[in-house]
Amino acid sequence: MVATADMLAEVPIFALLDESERAALAERVEVERHAAGAFVFRAGDPGDRLFVVRSGKVELFFQNDTGDRIVLETAGVGDFFGEMSLLDGGPRMASAEVIEDLDAVVVDREDLDELFRIRPAAAMDMLTATGKRLRETTKLLRHTASRNVNREEHDARSWVMIAADVISAFTGSLPFLFIHVVLFALWIGLNVRPLSTSHIGGFDPFPFGLLTMAVSLEAIILSVFVLLSQNRQAERDRVRNDVEYEVNLKAELEIAHLHVTVDDMHGAFVARLAAIEKQLARSAERP
Repeated sequence: MVATADMLAEVPIFALLDESERAALAERVEVERHAAGAFVFRAGDPGDRLFVVRSGKVELFFQNDTGDRIVLETAGVGDFFGEMSLLDGGPRMASAEVIEDLDAVVVDREDLDELFRIRPAAAMDMLTATGKRLRETTKLLRHTASRNVNREEHDARSWVMIAADVISAFTGSLPFLFIHVVLFALWIGLNVRPLSTSHIGGFDPFPFGLLTMAVSLEAIILSVFVLLSQNRQAERDRVRNDVEYEVNLKAELEIAHLHVTVDDMHGAFVARLAAIEKQLARSAERP
């Protein structure tokens, strides 16, 4: 759909242009419409255009290595998206899904050059918005790069493993020790003279064979639960080490990518501004 000057007047980035400038730019750009649920583009698609939202909303997201959907931004009226691929010529780094019927102005490289020629301050506006987006992305990565292994392992426990953890924690506590000291003292006291000759004692006389058997059975059962808990702890430690490695690797790659992206964007904007300044200087020199 062909754009009109009135359409561009509704978009903040074009609103400061005068009527003749908007009319000249409207002859170059187009307007696309997408229904809710449609994809404007997907991650990996070639990108040579950016989109300025006139109406509607678009969700920009990507999926990480574990398949989780990471939402980068929800673009609304006046926002633009897709500028990264337009500037560096690379594929799309994220997908854009329409969540409210979208009406957007489509701008390619030549259109962007024309906009910067007409209004050089638009380059700074775009750089500011892109820098803000990179800042928000950095914050997002800081909060989503790590996982709580203890929470994941806790949620995945079966009833047997829950019992093993509870029993293991209790057997290593002072209350467990005190309870057994009291029980052993009572048991032995009830089975030695003079209580053993009365009607309340003597059910397990020295050398306390019944007590020995009970303690042996308890030790066998408890050792099984303790070993189960230790095995789960070892698995948790292994997963934690893997997660720490993945987090460190991801952080290193993301930081390197952000540095390269910022450098490329800065170089591209400086080059475009220099070219625009030269064009303006030549235009001013002409009679």
